[in-house]
Amino acid sequence: MFDLTINNGKVFTGKSSESIKANIGIKNDKIQYIGSEKLQSKKSIDARDYLVSPGFIDLHTHSDISFLVDPDADSKLTQGVTFELMGNCGMSFCAPLSASSSQTLKDRIAKYNIELDIDWNDFEGWLNKISENVPSLNVAAQLGHGILRAHVMGMKSVSATPDDINKMGNIIRSSIDQGILGFSTGLWYAPGSYSHTEEIVELTKIVAENDLLYSSHIRSESDDASGLFPAHAEAIEIARRTGCRVQISHVKAVGPKFWGRGRELLEGIQRANDEGLDVAGDQYPYVWSSTPISGCMFPRWSLEGGRKKTLERLKDERMREEIKKETRNYINRFHGAEGCVLAEFSKNTELEGSNLLEISKKFSCTPEEAAVRLYETSEGSFVLHSMEEQDLEEIAKSDYISIASDGNSLRSTGPLSSGKPHPRSYATNTRFLENIVREKKLVSIGKAIWRMTGLPAQRLGLKNRGSIEIGNYADLNIFKINEIKEHASYIDPHKYSTGMKNVILNGKIAVENGVKTKGRYGRVIRSFQE
Repeated sequence: MFDLTINNGKVFTGKSSESIKANIGIKNDKIQYIGSEKLQSKKSIDARDYLVSPGFIDLHTHSDISFLVDPDADSKLTQGVTFELMGNCGMSFCAPLSASSSQTLKDRIAKYNIELDIDWNDFEGWLNKISENVPSLNVAAQLGHGILRAHVMGMKSVSATPDDINKMGNIIRSSIDQGILGFSTGLWYAPGSYSHTEEIVELTKIVAENDLLYSSHIRSESDDASGLFPAHAEAIEIARRTGCRVQISHVKAVGPKFWGRGRELLEGIQRANDEGLDVAGDQYPYVWSSTPISGCMFPRWSLEGGRKKTLERLKDERMREEIKKETRNYINRFHGAEGCVLAEFSKNTELEGSNLLEISKKFSCTPEEAAVRLYETSEGSFVLHSMEEQDLEEIAKSDYISIASDGNSLRSTGPLSSGKPHPRSYATNTRFLENIVREKKLVSIGKAIWRMTGLPAQRLGLKNRGSIEIGNYADLNIFKINEIKEHASYIDPHKYSTGMKNVILNGKIAVENGVKTKGRYGRVIRSFQE
C-alpha cells in the first residue's frame, strides 16, 4: 500500500515536453510507481483534468537569510517551487564568516527584530542552523566569490596573489566537503568587480574538478567600461578554459544602448554550445530588476574598502560630484528617475514605494543627490525599470534559459513581510505560466515545465529531483494552467500566487487545495543524490 497516490493526471515528467496519462504511487518520500494500474493508498488525490509536474526548481535565489528569520517563508512554495539554490551573485552572506562579515550579517538580520545567535562561521554551521528549524522547501547552497574574496583579501581593489588564490581555493574545497553544490560570482558588485578573469579561472577549475555549477552575475549588463557583450564573452571563456558548466545569471539587456539586442545574447550562448561548451542561463519574466542602492547607483571605484570608506569619499566635495556624475548615468539606464523605485529602506519606511523623482522633490535636490543621501542614511534597495519587453520575450523563448526568480522566499505576515520588494519573490513561476505561456503563447506548457524542472536539475547536477521517475524524491505540483494567477505587484508585492491545487514535497502534502498546510517538509540538500 502506498502512502499517497495521484490518479488520472496529465503527467509532464520533466524529461521532455511531452505528457502521459498516469497514476503515481508514493511511499515515504519517493515515487515508487508510475503507470495505469489502480492503486491502494492511505490517501489519494484525484488529478483528473489537472496537470501533474515535478516541483519547480529555482536556480537563482537570495534566500540565504530567509529561513533563519522565518522557516515558514512560503512565497515560493505556493507558486510550486520545491527547491531553491541560494548564494547567488557572489553573495553567500551567511558563510564563510569573519569577524567583520559576522557583524554585517548581524546588521542585516537586525532589521527583522528577531533574536538569532550567529554561532557558526562556515557552511556546515549555517546549513545545520537552517536544518534545525526545518525550512518550508528544499534548499541548497553555493559559495559566493564576493564573500570569499572579502574573507581572504578584504574589500581592496587589488589583484589576487597566488597565495590569495590558494587560500580561496582551500576554502572552496572545505566548503565542498560541507555540502555546497555550486560557486557563484557577482563580477558587477564589489569586491568581485576587482577580480581579473585569471583569478576566476583558477578558482573555477576547482569547481569543475568537483562537477559543480558555476553561476555568474556577469561583469556588466549594460554600457559600463567592460560592456554587456564582453561580459558574456568572459563567462564563455571561463567555460572554455575550465570545462565547467557555466550558468549566466538573469540573462538581460539593460539600458537604451542595448535594448532590442537580447537575441544576440542567445546567439552567443548557441555558438558556445556549438563549440562543445556547456553554457546556459536563466531569466525572471519582468522588465524591472532589483538590487541594493550601492549596487545600482554607485561606481565600482567608490565602493572600495566597504561602506565606511564610501561614506568618507562622499564627504569630499570633488569625489561626491564625481560619484553623482556616474550615478546620473545609471539612473538614465533605468528609464530615468521615475524608473527607480525605493523597495526597502528600513530607516524611513514611508519612502518605500516612492520613485527617485518623487524622493528628490521631497529632499529638494536632484535625483542623483537623493540617491546619495539615501545611502548616507542607510543601505537599502531599488526596483529598477531596466529592460524592454521585446528582449524579455525573445529570451523567454530560448531552450537554454531556465526560469529563476533572483528573489527571496518571503511571507505575507511577520518579519519577512516588510518593505516593497520585487514581486518576483511571490510570482516568478506564476507569471511565466500565466503571461508567457497562457496569454502570449510564446512557450508551450510542456516546454515551460521542463525549463522549470528537468533543465535546472540538469544544470545543477541533481540526480533524484526535477523529474517524475521511479526512485526519485516525490516533489510534485498539481494544477490547471487556466487557474494560475499572480497577485503580487510592485505597489503591493506581498500577495501569494494562486492556482496550485497541491504541492507535494518529499512525499508530504505541503499545499492542499491552494493553501499551505501546517507542516514544514523541506530539507537542506548537501549532495546531488539527496
